[in-house]
Amino acid sequence: MKRDAVTDAPSTAGAREVEQPSTARLVGLDLARGLAVFGMYAVHVGPAPGQDGVIGFLMELAQGRSSALFAVLAGFAVALITGRRTPKTGLAGRQAVAKVVIRAVILLALGTALTMTGTPVVPILAFYGLFFLLVLPLYRLGAKPLALIAAGWALVGPQLLYVLKPMVGDRTFPTVGQADGLVSLLFTGGYPALTWVPFVIAGMAVARLDLTATAVRTRLALTGVALAVTGYGGSWLALRFVPGAAEAVREAEGGSGMSSMPSMSSASSMSSGSPGSDGIFGDTPAGMLVASPHSEATLSIVGNTGVAILVITVCLAAMDAFPRLRRLAGPVIAVGSMSLTAYVFHILAIWLLDTEELTLTGQALYILLGFIVSITVLATIWSRFFQRGPLEWLMGRATQVARRIRRGESAPGSGAGAPYGTAVRGAVWGCGPRRHGGHRPAHSLRGLTGQFGNAQVPSSDDVSAGRTEPRSVARRSAAPRSR
Repeated sequence: MKRDAVTDAPSTAGAREVEQPSTARLVGLDLARGLAVFGMYAVHVGPAPGQDGVIGFLMELAQGRSSALFAVLAGFAVALITGRRTPKTGLAGRQAVAKVVIRAVILLALGTALTMTGTPVVPILAFYGLFFLLVLPLYRLGAKPLALIAAGWALVGPQLLYVLKPMVGDRTFPTVGQADGLVSLLFTGGYPALTWVPFVIAGMAVARLDLTATAVRTRLALTGVALAVTGYGGSWLALRFVPGAAEAVREAEGGSGMSSMPSMSSASSMSSGSPGSDGIFGDTPAGMLVASPHSEATLSIVGNTGVAILVITVCLAAMDAFPRLRRLAGPVIAVGSMSLTAYVFHILAIWLLDTEELTLTGQALYILLGFIVSITVLATIWSRFFQRGPLEWLMGRATQVARRIRRGESAPGSGAGAPYGTAVRGAVWGCGPRRHGGHRPAHSLRGLTGQFGNAQVPSSDDVSAGRTEPRSVARRSAAPRSR
């Protein structure tokens, strides 16, 4: 299933170089999203980890890492919308910022609604909405500054959360179905922004790189391996050689419901602790040395980031190196291209079918297979007739209001240096008539992490020249549409 290439043209006046990422690279991102969707399904309805054999290993692998992969891909979304390698400025920058803000607001509302259904799952969408808003001021930075900020945040954020948790939430998650607003999103929720934003910033940093270059991909893969070894290996060493750390973790695990802590009996064993269970860190600072799923510790962030980078790099490289694999992976790619729909589908299915009781009867594996087969068949059939998933299409329609922002018609002080605040005001005011361009939305930018139905907007050069379509769209408008 072939996707059209998407052009992120620099919007700076005078820029002439147009960036054209390969189709295979964007399909690789859809493949990574599809794997992340299946991982989330495994965590929410699959068998409990810790079993022997391949099934137990796969269930363990999905714990915490699939949601971290989603968060890293969310960073890709912000970078793709705002210009990827060359951040957009001026009019195009303000419109891109408005699109991200609109997506964030919709995800906040949708995530809150799903949370209030009372399912045993903690939906991540509301947290994603806040993540988008928190990282948006960084969208003009390059790969190196973003990587440094992500590293610094990963070092400081967990320690700060450990100090603040007793003041705002007593280190426990809110009850299932409880949406306690900003406090939950920042500190006490299943994906607290204070420790999850580094994933998003890391994704933005990776998206700024030239991912078509083999050398860059090789360095990224090695970086992913190094981060994973540092995070998980560092935790393994710390819990065994820091005096009293292992004993403190055992006591906290047995006494205060520190369900996200690893078992000390096995180096690779981790419990199935999930967000919304009992809490993080426990009552001991030794919890900060644990790298198990959702421990919210620095070593956990480092290890999960490494796994996410490695998965994305492998997916991108595989789609380039093995064209036949693209056809075989078509159903997974279809799921990844409508990952927002796939995610909401499984939350609603869990709510309607009450799968929690069924999983307790030993049918968890069959339920998981049913979920995966259902969404794969639906996504494959849907993609043959429509370019975007149903929720992705609605999101794309909602963000079209960003195109109503016009040069010189937004609030005072809306120059290229201040797109973040003025873009929101311009989107609300909606000055000027809506432009009806002949180009279609760039559907390769769709997905849960914000790439749903993102229409290409004219650059500042196009506007000054009186063109209603960006050059990149005009060049491919005569080409037949491919599927």
